[in-house]
Amino acid sequence: TGPVPAAIANLSNLQYADLSFNNLSGSLPKELTNLSHLVSFNISHNNLQGELPVGGFFNTISPSAVSDNPSLCGSVVNRSCPSVHPKPIVLNPNSSSSSNGSSSNHNHRKIALSISALIAIGAAAFIALGVVAISFLNIHVRSSMRQTPVALTLSGGEDFSCSPTNDPNYGKLVMFSGDADFVAGAHALLNKDCELGRGGFGVVYRTILRDGRSVAIKKLTVSSLIKSQDEFEKEVKRLGKIRHHNLVALEGYYWIPSLQLLIYEFISSGSLYKHLHDGPNTNCLSWRQRFNIILGMAKGLAHLHHMNIIHYNLKSTNILIDDSGEPKVGDFGLARLLPMLDRCILSSKIQSALGYMAPEFACRTVKITEKCDVYGFGILVLEVVTGKRPVEYMEDDVVVLCDMVKGALEDGRVDECVDGRLRGNFPADEAIPVIKLGLICASQVPSNRPDMEEVVNILELIQSPAEGQEELE
Repeated sequence: TGPVPAAIANLSNLQYADLSFNNLSGSLPKELTNLSHLVSFNISHNNLQGELPVGGFFNTISPSAVSDNPSLCGSVVNRSCPSVHPKPIVLNPNSSSSSNGSSSNHNHRKIALSISALIAIGAAAFIALGVVAISFLNIHVRSSMRQTPVALTLSGGEDFSCSPTNDPNYGKLVMFSGDADFVAGAHALLNKDCELGRGGFGVVYRTILRDGRSVAIKKLTVSSLIKSQDEFEKEVKRLGKIRHHNLVALEGYYWIPSLQLLIYEFISSGSLYKHLHDGPNTNCLSWRQRFNIILGMAKGLAHLHHMNIIHYNLKSTNILIDDSGEPKVGDFGLARLLPMLDRCILSSKIQSALGYMAPEFACRTVKITEKCDVYGFGILVLEVVTGKRPVEYMEDDVVVLCDMVKGALEDGRVDECVDGRLRGNFPADEAIPVIKLGLICASQVPSNRPDMEEVVNILELIQSPAEGQEELE
């Protein structure tokens, strides 16, 4: 409920946002046009009003994304905005007494204030009050962070040690191995200059240990929903024991009631999304690199499922590429840290995974299983092969990657299913089976999807074309 917060415009890397089916009111902040990376912004089925922002993404926004907002106006919703010409409010100084004559006229001036001027004054006062309030909150938070002592707890292997205090407000930093001492000090871990990115569950920063090793720090943005320290630590330690060549290692955590941090190994070469969509054409991934990335992702997910862990939030920004080109699946297991989140809240937290989410995730009566991850993996396969995003918004159309690939493959237009930047430099006897595998994994029916162990076996067979083709026929 309430207005769309203008602070959303500060999320400069925001790509997907789904605020549909809420009770949002008021007008949309014009600052939203500054979101240069925005791909989808769904505000349908609300009570928003006023003119749609003009510029940037909103020049090509789909009408369905703003539908069922009766008071919205603009060309996208085919509803013109009423023009308002406010009448001035005139305070007549002559109305008090006619006997004062010229002296009254000499001592008073006509005061004419338009309604728009009054509104502007009120808005300025409101903004000033907001700035003061935000500044006060920032000072308060920084002060509390400085006053919170930090216990650096060293531990390794199976023996996880605890901070030597029973004070629930006492900071607790635990590393599963190595030195827990940070160069900058614990109070400086969350330096905005070191921010790597933002996701549905938190903000990620980079910092350096005293031994020179870089780590990635995820600050959970749902800290207020985590009530039980014991349950949180139990699950984190479980995740901390998971080690696999294709998984990002969780190396430690920090706990106070108002703030939880997860400490991961730092992967320097960035995300799969960056390699597919942000890099220059000259650095285009080769077919062999793409195949190895697909196989590595499959192995990482298969290991997670073997450990009875569902990822829940697969997307190309959560797949990191190391210096040797190996993929590492990150952000796994976070949903298990938040057992109190119902499916609706959880869904809103991972809306940035739009296009990767299995259709059954929207149905409360269907049990969420590993097959949801298999669906997301299938979409990732198609994204890697085609170099296209799961959902592309054109000037007057929306292209769903899975549907596009399926139609092109059925018509025999294989070249349209493979990234054009490869210029035909790919083996069709590998590419076609991989595309078919991606489509099978992205089946609408969960029972039709293979498990990840089967996927790994199929991919390894595809490397031997004569055997691999038979698996997918």
